[in-house]
Amino acid sequence: MENKGEIAVISMVRNDTFFADKWIEYYGTQFGFKNLYLFIDGLDQDIPAKANKINHFQKPHKPQKRAAGDRNRARMISNFAKKLFSDYQVVLAMDIDEFLVLDPIKKISLKEYLLQDFSTSSRSALGLDVGQHPVLEHPIDHNKTFLSQREFAQLSSRYTKPIVAFKPLKWGSGFHRVKGKNYTIDNHLYLFHFGLVDYSSATSKASNKEIKDAGWKDHLDRRFNLYRLLKAGIIHQESFIEKGRKTLQKKRSWFAWNKPAPLKGHALIKIPERFNSIV
Repeated sequence: MENKGEIAVISMVRNDTFFADKWIEYYGTQFGFKNLYLFIDGLDQDIPAKANKINHFQKPHKPQKRAAGDRNRARMISNFAKKLFSDYQVVLAMDIDEFLVLDPIKKISLKEYLLQDFSTSSRSALGLDVGQHPVLEHPIDHNKTFLSQREFAQLSSRYTKPIVAFKPLKWGSGFHRVKGKNYTIDNHLYLFHFGLVDYSSATSKASNKEIKDAGWKDHLDRRFNLYRLLKAGIIHQESFIEKGRKTLQKKRSWFAWNKPAPLKGHALIKIPERFNSIV
């Protein structure tokens, strides 16, 4: 494999017409399009419009229940990332609706930041689960950045993921943990999860028969609780973010020591305006 750059990014997509091209454009701009690797899950799938800019691989789809599918996807991408380390210093892996962002306060690029010397084998970004406010916000306009249209997110242990790898490792299902390794939540990295950023798109996807048959219904019902929380309107200010980060770094369940335990309460925050133009 020819050496294309210092940082590689991997994801997989199926049944998505909403996020793939944004994922390609965002990470391609950050790290170079030829350093992106996208697996398209199914020969029945349309190729994203911008996929010709990146490395993409279309593979036959194997129907699986949600848990088994998540495990196999993490295993496949971990093995693929291991090969990439012969050409890259850093490998990122995430779901197609997740966007890694460096706090603009740092005043350097995300690439420059990740190429620093870190003492850990991976880095977790603080998870912010962004949703459309059911009353105050309109459907997403793809001609504008998402964060210029969304004000609120839930600070989330679930999306505080070790998606940044500095050496070969084995991710667990959904990239929520690294097998056999502890985690370190970076003080300046955020993972914006946009699965619920557009209510109409999210509910339409949830009604897909294939997704229901794979056992996603209960999971999505729990996820959609974010819309109800947003409507209730109890929002923390920015100072809560740092408190939440420190709690997630320390708090974990005895049966899941290598990923953060959920925060108590709703943990809704107002997204700082300095992020508006980034993604």
